[in-house]
Amino acid sequence: MSADAFPRLGSCLRETVSRRDFLHRAGGGFLGVALGALWAEAGEIPNAVLGPHFRPRAKSVIYLFMCGGVSHIDTFDPKDNKWAGTLMDAVGFGDNQAEMKRPVIPCRRTFTRYGESGTPVSDWFPHVGGVVDDIAVIRSMWCHESNHFPAVIETCTGHQGRQFDHPALGSWVSYALGTSNRNLPAFVNLGRPSSPVQLTGGYLGASVSATPFQLGDTPIPNLHPPKGTLAADRDRQLQILQRLNEDFRSRYQMNTDIAARTKAYELAAGLQLEAPHLIDFSNEPRHILDLYGIGTRETDDFGRQLLLARRLAEQGTRFIQVCHAGGGNGGWDAHGNIESHAPLCRATDKPIAGLIRDLKQRGMLEETLVVWTSEFGRTPWSQNTTGRDHNPRGYTSWMAGGGIQGGIVHGATDDVGYKAVENPHYYSDLHATILHQLGLDHRRMEITSAGRPMRLVEEGFGPIQAILA
Repeated sequence: MSADAFPRLGSCLRETVSRRDFLHRAGGGFLGVALGALWAEAGEIPNAVLGPHFRPRAKSVIYLFMCGGVSHIDTFDPKDNKWAGTLMDAVGFGDNQAEMKRPVIPCRRTFTRYGESGTPVSDWFPHVGGVVDDIAVIRSMWCHESNHFPAVIETCTGHQGRQFDHPALGSWVSYALGTSNRNLPAFVNLGRPSSPVQLTGGYLGASVSATPFQLGDTPIPNLHPPKGTLAADRDRQLQILQRLNEDFRSRYQMNTDIAARTKAYELAAGLQLEAPHLIDFSNEPRHILDLYGIGTRETDDFGRQLLLARRLAEQGTRFIQVCHAGGGNGGWDAHGNIESHAPLCRATDKPIAGLIRDLKQRGMLEETLVVWTSEFGRTPWSQNTTGRDHNPRGYTSWMAGGGIQGGIVHGATDDVGYKAVENPHYYSDLHATILHQLGLDHRRMEITSAGRPMRLVEEGFGPIQAILA
C-alpha cells in the first residue's frame, strides 16, 4: 500500500510526531480504525487502541453473490399473473434504446409460506424456505446500471463507472478492521467472479484486495513450499524472516510501501501453514457434509465452497465473498429462458440453507452476517418469449444472522415486480447495513486519494434500520 495514495495520511507519517498527536490527527474518522491493518498491529505505534467505531454485532460476513441477475419474481417476490400478456414499455434496458413494448410473462413457480413468519418462497428454494425465519428479505433494492459489467462495478464498489479505481466492499472492510487471524487474509473470494472489480483493492492498495481461494489440494496457488521441506526447516526460515523484518522496520519504520510488502510476505508464510488445513474436510462428520449437499453431483461444488466459507469465518476471516456462476455476464443471466434458473437454484438452495443451519447450531450465526444478492433483478416482461431482461429498478436481496431480525419482509415492488415502490433502498444502503453490523459508521468511511475525498457510501439512506434486531 503506497503512502502516495493517501496524501494527508502520508504527510503525517513522514513527520516526527508524538503518538498522541498522530492518533489525534488520524483517529478523528475512518483512518483511526485503519491503523489496525498497517502499523499498530506491527507495534510501530505502541499502545494504540484499535477497534470499530462502535460495538459490532457481526465478526464476519459471508457475501453470496449470484452472478448474472436473479429473477426476484420467480424466487422471493411473488406476484399474481393477472397482468400476464399486458404490454409494458421496455425502453432503455440493456443496449435497447428504441421504443418498444413487451408483454408481461406469467410466473410458473409455486410459492409456499414457510416457518412461523409465513414468508413465501419459490419452489426453486425449498431448503432456504426451511430457514426463512432466520432471514430478512428486502424486496425493494434498486441500482442505476442495467448492463452487467457496470452494474457489478456499482454493486460491489458503491460507485458508478471507472473514473476512479474504487475498491470492492470487502477491501474497505479489510482496510478498516484488518484480520483477527495473522495467518489468514481479511478478504477472501471463493468461486469465479463476473469481474476482477469484485476482487480489487483499488486506491486502498493491493494489500487489501481479495485473496482467491479454490477447492482442491492447492487452495492458494504458488504458496506450497518445495517437496521434501521439513516443518522444522520452515520454522527456522520464518524465525530468520521475522528477525530481518524487525530490523527493516527499525530502520524504515514509517515507510508504508515497505510495511505493506513485508506484511504481505508474512501473511503468505502463515498461509502456507494454515490454508491446507482449511480445505481438508476429512474431519467433518458425514451429517455436516450432507447438510451442505457435499457428495451429491448438483450441490457438491457450491456446498464445498460454503463449508470452506464457514471454516474461514470460524478462523476469523472478516469478509468471505462467494461468487456463483461467474464469468462473462454470469450464469443467472436468463434472457433466453427463465427456466435456466432451475439448475442454478438446485445447485445453491441446499448449500445455502445448510450454511445457515450449520452456523446456527454452532452458535456462530449471531456473529456471522450472511448476505445473498445479485447485480440486479429481472423484468416482468418477456425477452425472447420465455426469458426476462435485466431490471435494476426493483429486485430482492436478503440477509441473515449478525444482528439481523429474521422472519421479516421489508419493502415491496409494484404489482408486476418492475419497480421498488415501498421503502426503496439503493444498493449503498445494503453496504451501509453490512458496515453497521461490523461496527463501522458508513459516514466515516472516507480517505483522500488523488487529492480528493473518496467515500465508500455516497448515496442512499444508510443502514436499513427496519431489519436490525
